Parts: sequence; structure tokens; C-alpha cells
Amino acid sequence: MDAMERRVLEQVERNWERQLEFLQGMVRRPSTLGNEALVQRFIAKELSEMGLDVDLWYVDHAEIAKQPGYSPVEWTYEGRPNVAAVWRSPSDAGRSLIFNGHVDVVPATPEHHWTHDPWGAEIVNGRMYGRGAADMKSGIAAMIYAVQAIKEVGLELGGDVTLETVIEEECTGNGTLATLVRGYGADAAVIPEPLGQTGLEAQVGVMWARVTVRGEAAHAQRADQAVNAILKAYPLMKAAKELEERVNDPEHYIPQFEGNPHPLNYNIGIVQGGDWASSVPEECTFEVRVSAYPGEDLEEIQQRFKSHLSEASRNDPWLSENPPEISFYAFRAEGCTVDREEPIFASLQRCHQSITEEDMEFFSFTGTTDIRFFNLYRGTPATCYGPTGAKLHAPDEWVDLGSVKDVTKVLALTAMDWCGVQ
Repeated sequence: MDAMERRVLEQVERNWERQLEFLQGMVRRPSTLGNEALVQRFIAKELSEMGLDVDLWYVDHAEIAKQPGYSPVEWTYEGRPNVAAVWRSPSDAGRSLIFNGHVDVVPATPEHHWTHDPWGAEIVNGRMYGRGAADMKSGIAAMIYAVQAIKEVGLELGGDVTLETVIEEECTGNGTLATLVRGYGADAAVIPEPLGQTGLEAQVGVMWARVTVRGEAAHAQRADQAVNAILKAYPLMKAAKELEERVNDPEHYIPQFEGNPHPLNYNIGIVQGGDWASSVPEECTFEVRVSAYPGEDLEEIQQRFKSHLSEASRNDPWLSENPPEISFYAFRAEGCTVDREEPIFASLQRCHQSITEEDMEFFSFTGTTDIRFFNLYRGTPATCYGPTGAKLHAPDEWVDLGSVKDVTKVLALTAMDWCGVQ
């Protein structure tokens, strides 16, 4: 490790308390779907105070809808900004880099199941608790303070570094798609998702299916003569899980997922039916998160899902005459892989080893991230490398703060290694 690198790492240490306060500020600003503006403006202020020109803009729905990778939505983009800031190189002689992170978080309900305030950013025994503390506001803090440390010791890089904080990673990815439409690009991208300081080499594709079942309502006193839509939905839920088992047949595995016995998860995440305990429900809707291997055609996956549930419907007298409505919305995310030989991995590996004194491991994710936009639609090698956390999308989500500091250091060294230092 040379003197410049040591200076930057020492600056990360000096900035640590500021970085923790910034991370707490983000966690304490709830940013569920549709409510991202408060935290985005908080981040924009931080970037501005770093001396960067900040671009805060709203997604142009009509424009992104024309692009490959777009996910169809049922909501508006009004009042929900993206943020980007470019630290420009005076020479532009080196390679450029994007650090990208999402500000949106999933709901914290039921909040009474938490033992820590989901929006409190409490620190206990080296962990910070809160919705989004791990997924992925800690990664955003790491990428911003990595650049902050380099700037504050007076170094200049040979290539531009772009910092992006986006909306909707948890449901569409349209926020990152909008950054590409806006014109932001680079020679590589790193997203500090909380994957335990591993390099992401593969991820599955994801779609959301909505199944609506019709019943025949009645007063509960004649329930035996009515058709309960909730009960009729049950065999279709069972069919979805049966299909999940079929697609996880080991014969269909791809190499990156061979060590995982169940890489494709069909999660029944929402069930809505009925509105009165003494009424037989007329309608029930359930939503399923469907996944696919990299390279699989999403249209074929959708058709397989519809066909399987339609087949299950034909086994029921009522459903055969009143088939369910099946549609897809939001996530339309293709799976993707990243070649281990990509130079960005070599850069991350050198810097990871320098900080941890261990070789970086590779990881295949049974979820999706925004790296697909860079890899599939722009030809830009992109991966994830971020902190260690647990209970993502569950009560008492937490992030290990020691790993956040390590990731900040690794990302700082990676920016220097990748872009070059003037």
C-alpha cells in the first residue's frame, strides 16, 4: 500500500462519525415507494456540500417506457426524484466509474414486531438497526464517503466518478434505467448492495404476477350456497408453489447456481380478499414474485405461469367456468451474469484483499439488482460489492458497521485503482 492510499484510508477513519450521522439521517427518513423525495433531497444536500454539481430530476415515464428493460408501472413519478453528481477528472485520461445505490426501501410493517424502532437507526453492539440500514442506505453512505475521502486529501482521479441514488430498485429498476436515458454512463459500475463483501457474478430474473379470482358473494348465513373467492384462490396458490418445485429441478440449473438447491423462488407476497367477516367474499387477489434464470425469455416464463394456473383451474368446477384473471406488472427484470474475468473484478479483488487480507469471493444472487441495466443494455460491466447485514425485508433489519467502514475503504481504493490517480 502506497502513501496516497494510506492517506485516503486515514481520511475514511477521520470521517467515520460524520458518515454514521449521514447514514442515520438517511434511515430516519422513511423512503418507501412514492416517498423517496425527503431522503433524496437530504442526499443531494450532502453531495452539494462536497462541492459537486448535483442533478436532481424526475423520471420521464414516456421516455423510459420506450427502453429495453423497462418495467410497466401503475403509479406516477411526480415528486419522486433521482439524484446524480459527477466528480469530473481534470484530465479524463483514465477509466470512468459509476457508484449507484437505491434509496427506496420496502415497508416496515408490522412495526410492532420490531424490537428496535424501524426508523430510529439505533446502534447496538456494532450494528445499526432500521429499515434500509442494510438494504441499501449503508452502501450509499459508503460510496459517497469513499469519494469524499479521496477529495478531502486533495487527490484528483484520471477518470470521472458518478454518484447516483435512484428510486424503485425494489419494484422495477426504472430509476436506474432513467439514469441511462439521462445520459449517465461509464466504463464500469459498482452497486454496494449488502451482499457481504462478495463480488456478484449472477442474478435471477424477476417478475410480479397478479391473480384475481372471482367468487359469488352472499350473507354468511347462506355461505354453503355461495362461492368463497378466498377458498377458490387457495388451489391456485398451491399450483404456483407446485410450479416453483418443478422449475427448481437440478437438471435445469446453470453453472453459477449449481451450489444452491433452490435458486428460483415463487413468493406469494400479497393476498387481498373480503371486506366483512359476515360476508362471503366476492373476489380475492394474490400476487406472486416469479423468478427465472439468466437467459430465459420472460414472455415464455409468463406463459408457463399462466398455463400452469389455467390447468389447475380446469380441475375445479367453479374455476373452470370462471377462470382467474392473470396479469403481470412492475418487475420485468431479466437475469444476468458477469464474467469473472472482467477487469472491474480484478480491481475490486486487489482492493478487497488490501483491506481484509482475504481473497474476495463470488456470489450468485437469487434476487435481482440494478446491475442488469448496465450489463445487458449498455455493455457496461457492473457488479455489486457492499456491506454485511441481515433480516433484509424483515423486522429488525441490521447492518454490521465494521463492514460498512471496510466497504468504504475498498470502494475508495477501487476508484483510485480503476480511474487512476493524477
